Amino acid sequence: MSDSEEEEECPDRQLKVVVLGDGTSGKTSLATRFAQEAFGKQYKQTVGLDFFLKRITLPGNVNVSLQVWDIGGQTIGGKMLDKYVYGAQAVLLVYDITNQQSFENLEDWYNVVKKVSEESETQPHVALIGNKIDLEHLRTVKADRHHRFCQENRCSSHFVSAKTGDSVFLCFQRIAADILDVKLNRAEIEQSQHVVRAELVKYPEDDNPQANTPNNQSKICSVQ
Repeated sequence: MSDSEEEEECPDRQLKVVVLGDGTSGKTSLATRFAQEAFGKQYKQTVGLDFFLKRITLPGNVNVSLQVWDIGGQTIGGKMLDKYVYGAQAVLLVYDITNQQSFENLEDWYNVVKKVSEESETQPHVALIGNKIDLEHLRTVKADRHHRFCQENRCSSHFVSAKTGDSVFLCFQRIAADILDVKLNRAEIEQSQHVVRAELVKYPEDDNPQANTPNNQSKICSVQ
């Protein structure tokens, strides 16, 4: 059997992932970080929806194409919201751990998901995403409230930082693996969990007279 025939028999699995939450919770930053490995420093509100596509490979050479639907935060009362959520295999409820109101409003977003699920008779994988863990020192939503929400609503639990990339890929990877019943080992989880980025700092020559020596050159590095 040729390689092309094998590829035809094993097409990519397609998963529709809908990202919901308040406009300032970091949904677009989360989707962009995952799909494009980038972070936008300027906030720009999503109107309607943005669409991202990312292909990943799970253990066992399981190829998965994730269609990430970033739903605008102002669409909670919109007529199109039900249609956006319909047919999703996964729904990410995103809030900002430093913004209490963004967590409180998740109840309204989740009610939409439950309504659509009842009408379609399909239950998507629902994940609670606490974003901005790089601002842990400013946290206003206690972790026990996060975990209580997960227990009461049978959601998977995730904490990420769209800004630094911490656990973002792992979040989507674990959700896809859960849906497709693929087991991740500890090494795969640890490899996907942390992204540490060092920023290039250019010192004035007067402040750092040794800046130009070989042993003191600043570098941009990425460790995954």
